[in-house]
Amino acid sequence: MQLQVARIGKPHGIRGEVTVQVLTDAPEDRFIPGAEFLVEPASLGTLTVDSARWNKDILLLGFEGVGTRNQAEALRGARLFIETEELAEDDDEGWYEHELVGLDVRVGDAVVGKVSGLHTLPVQDLIVVESNDGNEILIPFVEEIVPEVNVGGKYILVTPPPGLFEINTEDAGDAGQAGDAGRGKTEAGDNA
Repeated sequence: MQLQVARIGKPHGIRGEVTVQVLTDAPEDRFIPGAEFLVEPASLGTLTVDSARWNKDILLLGFEGVGTRNQAEALRGARLFIETEELAEDDDEGWYEHELVGLDVRVGDAVVGKVSGLHTLPVQDLIVVESNDGNEILIPFVEEIVPEVNVGGKYILVTPPPGLFEINTEDAGDAGQAGDAGRGKTEAGDNA
């Protein structure tokens, strides 16, 4: 199985470097000179890292055989993959998106939605949940809020703070649920 680890962005400079959206927890281990990646679209073949450096918080990669801005532009939007067989079996440092997508999201025994994605960010990851009513909810992927991930049982357990599931909805003030009920009354009172 292939695992996406990055998406190529725009060219940087005139020597063939590209910006990269990193989708892995360990970019300093993954993007080293000599590392080879499968590429989608497949017509681009494979890419081998020639150079890797950080410009503030943006990873810049140079690839073997890509020496001009025009060649770098041709890579824009390409996705970089590795084979999951390369991953250590005992790697317990985190979860990959393909392991989480489709899992039920439970609060106690109630299923409140399904995992639809994972945003890997520098500070903390966010689980993207499609709630039962079709709304998209972003949940911080921290142990206090997501104490259990059970891939075998096909669910994650969340202990959301009051209002988390209502905060991103337009009718949050009218939800009347714990955490937002008071806010909804205040807004309604201000409009009266």
